Amino acid sequence: MSDRFRMKNMQFYGYHGIFTAEKEMGQIIEVDVELVCDLAAAAKNDDPEMAFNPVDIYTVCKDIVEGKDFNLLEAIAEAIAAELHSMYDLEEVRVNVRKPGVPAGGIVGSLEVEICRRPQ
Repeated sequence: MSDRFRMKNMQFYGYHGIFTAEKEMGQIIEVDVELVCDLAAAAKNDDPEMAFNPVDIYTVCKDIVEGKDFNLLEAIAEAIAAELHSMYDLEEVRVNVRKPGVPAGGIVGSLEVEICRRPQ
């Protein structure tokens, strides 16, 4: 069974990138998280203690995006995925990290990286 718990469009302000201006001025960083595992027990029992706490997931993402320094979106996504795997028994975690309006020599709506990790 592959149930999915998703949180989308979380927004944070970070100072990440390969360009000096990105690290000096900062920008909005958007994060989506998808956790894959069996949610049947939480669903059957209607028990919040058996479910994911969205505040905890949001806090992990916020602490990583706003509290650490990265050059690449890939590294942000990897750090989030690793932390969520350490917190929960997951079949898979998928993390999308987006920068709206990136400097890329022209008009770009956003730059996005998606990673998918399974336990080793």
